[in-house]
Amino acid sequence: MEQILISEASEILIGRGVPAPFLPVRSTRSSVAVLAQPGARAAADRAVAAIQVGGVLATSRIVPDGEAVKTLTAAGETYEWLADLGIGRNDTIVGIGGGAVTDFAGFIAGTWLRGVEAVYQPTTLLGAVDAAVGGKTGLNLRGKNLVGLFRHPSRVVIEIDELEQLPPHLLQEGFAEAIKAGFIADPGLVDLFDRDGPDADLEQVVIRAVRVKAEVVAGDFRESGRRGILNYGHTIGHAIEVAAGISHGRAVAIGMVAAAAVSEQRCGFRGAAKQRALLDRLGLPVVSPEVDPDDVRRLIGFDKKRDAGGLRMALLEDFGRVTLEYVSDRDLEVGLAAVGLA
Repeated sequence: MEQILISEASEILIGRGVPAPFLPVRSTRSSVAVLAQPGARAAADRAVAAIQVGGVLATSRIVPDGEAVKTLTAAGETYEWLADLGIGRNDTIVGIGGGAVTDFAGFIAGTWLRGVEAVYQPTTLLGAVDAAVGGKTGLNLRGKNLVGLFRHPSRVVIEIDELEQLPPHLLQEGFAEAIKAGFIADPGLVDLFDRDGPDADLEQVVIRAVRVKAEVVAGDFRESGRRGILNYGHTIGHAIEVAAGISHGRAVAIGMVAAAAVSEQRCGFRGAAKQRALLDRLGLPVVSPEVDPDDVRRLIGFDKKRDAGGLRMALLEDFGRVTLEYVSDRDLEVGLAAVGLA
């Protein structure tokens, strides 16, 4: 399997089949709690069986699907379950499913007994190339991920055969974050999608996208500087996601169209038309659903990347060259207009 390390804190294993052993070797572990989304029951059952081969007790729990799991209510119910299981400080919490589940499992692991080991197996492409990599965890409160912490999982298992079975709409979701990695740091990945579109080799897509994120995160774990480039397309995209109730990947695609328009004005970016065409070819939206623009503006005001200096956006100078710039309300209006929210 391909191994990608984020410093010494986390390893990402990418390949066909699951590693043996499934968990990092640790003699003090006696129990494992597996949190899985409804669509990942089969993967959770396989993980439980693989873990128990090593003589460790593993118990699974199905949690609410998608963003519905990222609530204080779901967290409280899960803490009660962990208490009933007797999960101790040397034990492990495993998150299996899409990005919302790994976000949730990481938050639970980071706050249970002030922190226990977390391991993820993302079963969606979006989770594999984005949410499960980098140590961000969180719950939603008013906006996305306003409650959370930075904490690496010890291991992330990305099983390519599992991802290849995904329906087209879930692959499209992941393509948004994968091609984002190309836009900000890997023009070769952009070329791969430009040549092969949605038929691009999935293993290469995942490896290249994860390499980009791992390299950025290794140098700026807590997003005090360069890690902000990973938010390309997210400033306006997150607001549209919440306001319109659409999925994350589709919202980010729309957000990248908006960010490209701002990049064109602020940085002289000349690839906006090509970016839009690539997103469209991958089956991703390039205009916003019908939504109140004032709701989007209000949600942008809650953006976590706003500080005393204002709101910073990741903007492109060229494919593979990205900068972080404070933007004005006028800049944001350019981005909103580009996706039909003038």
